[in-house]
Amino acid sequence: MRLLLVEDNERLAGLMAGGLARAGFAVDAFGSLEEADAAVAAVNYDLIVLDLGLPDGDGLAWLKGFRARSRGIPVLVATARGGLDDRVSGLDTGADDYLVKPFEMDELLARCRALLRRPGSCLATILTEGNVAFDTVSRRISVGGRAIDAPRRELDLIEILLRRAGQAVTRPVLEESLYGFNDEVTPNALEAHVSRLRRRLAEAGADASIHTVRGVGYLLRTEGAA
Repeated sequence: MRLLLVEDNERLAGLMAGGLARAGFAVDAFGSLEEADAAVAAVNYDLIVLDLGLPDGDGLAWLKGFRARSRGIPVLVATARGGLDDRVSGLDTGADDYLVKPFEMDELLARCRALLRRPGSCLATILTEGNVAFDTVSRRISVGGRAIDAPRRELDLIEILLRRAGQAVTRPVLEESLYGFNDEVTPNALEAHVSRLRRRLAEAGADASIHTVRGVGYLLRTEGAA
């Protein structure tokens, strides 16, 4: 899942981006609202983590404008402003969750996962199709109850396809979700990840497989399903 982190403290941004990346997110980190505006104009993010005190403006005002543009992307505000009025104002302005600094990385990750489970962001902690399951907390794939190993990109890929099982997921959506701006991506990177994941699922005896939808992208469905 692709996440936009807006945090101007370079050290904190580095720690947060590192923790989020290790948890399986493709993270784009920026330190200003101008950069955030450019990022959301270019990418359909799954989640935004937003600081409020930024060098070129107030994050809350930015969030208000963002919501006015009818953008339904979940936003988690992570800020040092911890007063009751601040928290109420943040949630009333459009934040889906509000986390006060300092916080533990585990709590940030849990709140991100909780936001992605909400309706509209789709579903539960365990995603399934046929005998294929993916635990979004432990980030493990299992086939018929037996865990199989896979690298991070393939874990991200199976999560996206399971969240939209039976529906074609377009190539741009997959690429936007899997790769950050700073990732070095070869032209056939997506095909390579799909191919390796297909083989991994087949060898494990999965009854769901990844199908190519010509000119569109890929979909995951159980064999025999319409």
